[in-house]
Amino acid sequence: MFATPAFAQAAGGAGAAGGLISFVPIILIFAIMYFLMIRPQQKKVKEHRAMVEALRRGDQVVTAGGLIGKVTKVEDGKGEVEVEIAPNVKVRVIRSTISQVISKTEPVAAA
Repeated sequence: MFATPAFAQAAGGAGAAGGLISFVPIILIFAIMYFLMIRPQQKKVKEHRAMVEALRRGDQVVTAGGLIGKVTKVEDGKGEVEVEIAPNVKVRVIRSTISQVISKTEPVAAA
């Protein structure tokens, strides 16, 4: 009914290799999470940052709130842009809230 002391002592000999093998599934889970979730999100953030940095006057944009307008003024130091959403209706928008650039303007050629 009860295990004898001899059987109890022989069963515990896993050692250091058994402890390392038990961490392999956890390491694999973190690796899969990195490649399926974290890495694509970092890539998306990098692309959004590049898009926001490339904003110019005349670009047609969509804000995170769903407003569509044309950029009339870009303020580099403040991180804001001025967007015209209707004739003579201009709003200041924080750059990071620009979600999409619909149409880009071509840069002016140097004379």
